[in-house]
Amino acid sequence: MDDIVAVVTDLFFQSRIGAAARVADRTVRFLSRPSELEAAGPFRLALVDLDASLAPVAAIRTLRAASGSAIVAFGPHVDTEGRKAARAAGADRVLAKSKFVTELPRLMAPSGEDP
Repeated sequence: MDDIVAVVTDLFFQSRIGAAARVADRTVRFLSRPSELEAAGPFRLALVDLDASLAPVAAIRTLRAASGSAIVAFGPHVDTEGRKAARAAGADRVLAKSKFVTELPRLMAPSGEDP
């Protein structure tokens, strides 16, 4: 079982997520191709950037089908339609990017805590 999978193609967010995972002693696997999404078996947490170049809403649906674990999506606060679509696709939480950055340490907390 993967610890954290992330559909994040932005290098800035990849770096922030990777650093937060290291601090929390967690592992993260970044998914960048549809074949990786379909092979993403069970995981403890999924992070999905709504600006990712990998059809993020479809990615959420695929990840939801693969696991019952938490999915947290994040995107621009002005993209209300994208955030609604992420929720409808199965994201447990949908955050503005600024809120995601501030909550990242808590999201990386040991899996016993609810993201």
